[in-house]
Amino acid sequence: MCGMPQPPPVRSTATPPPRPDASMSLLNNVMDHSLDEGYAEAAARRDAEGGGLPRTVRAKLGLAAGLVLAALVVTLGAAQARISAPVVAKEREELIDRIDAETKAADRLEAEVDGLRDEVGERQRKALQQLGGDQGQLVALLSGGTEVHGPGIKLVVDDASDAGSGVGGPRESTGFSDTGRVRDRDMQRVVNGLWQSGAEAVSINGQRLTALSAIRAAGDAILVDNRPLVPPYTVLAVGDGKKLSTAFQDSADGQYLHALQENFGIRTSISAQDEVRLPAAPSLIVRTAEPRTTGAATGSGQATEETGKGTS
Repeated sequence: MCGMPQPPPVRSTATPPPRPDASMSLLNNVMDHSLDEGYAEAAARRDAEGGGLPRTVRAKLGLAAGLVLAALVVTLGAAQARISAPVVAKEREELIDRIDAETKAADRLEAEVDGLRDEVGERQRKALQQLGGDQGQLVALLSGGTEVHGPGIKLVVDDASDAGSGVGGPRESTGFSDTGRVRDRDMQRVVNGLWQSGAEAVSINGQRLTALSAIRAAGDAILVDNRPLVPPYTVLAVGDGKKLSTAFQDSADGQYLHALQENFGIRTSISAQDEVRLPAAPSLIVRTAEPRTTGAATGSGQATEETGKGTS
């Protein structure tokens, strides 16, 4: 048994079991080589040259550069504004000077217009006195061409005290939203009532009225011969003060004014005056009529017609 040769050992062909960490080779490689060789080499070279800066330092440097740039922009803007300020101020002064000059020119032209209007009115009044003959004074009175003074009445018409809070009503149809405000048609009725009651001359706020005067509205304003008036409206009328006052208050127009006072708060007051003074009308328009016979004959008669002829 001792001399018998031993059989060679049997080698197993089975695959040995894998290592426990064999499946983590990729992760191990990443952990062992977390920094790329090229990047590591570049970083080492920068460190060797002294050019590498921490990220926080670079961020601070970038912020500082941004602040410097912003300060530079603000400084340049302020300098530009400081440079342009004198130019703007100069242009503003020139504009103010132009406005003042144009305003003065307009005032001069308005004064010239008023002077020419007064001159025309004076010439018209002289023409009325010359051409009116014995009744020249009456013609001048009726046409408003001369100043008038004598006994009469003073009638004041004003908006309601709470005119700004009108709530509408029947008077709103003419375009005025506030029923507590005096309107052009109200003043028309007042003036017509005074004429009918026997007034010889009438004025509103110093504006002399004639037979051809017009009382109209422009928005919320009342115009007399295209001149705006503001409340309160003071109406002066020449005539027998007590009789004129009584006749007007008893007339339909006087009752209309009383209804405005009762229903809408329009403020009115009327008083007889020993003397009132009315100015002459600023401009005169006198119209006359004369008969004219036509040459056309019909049968045994002739037709005649009257035509108006205007003079001013």
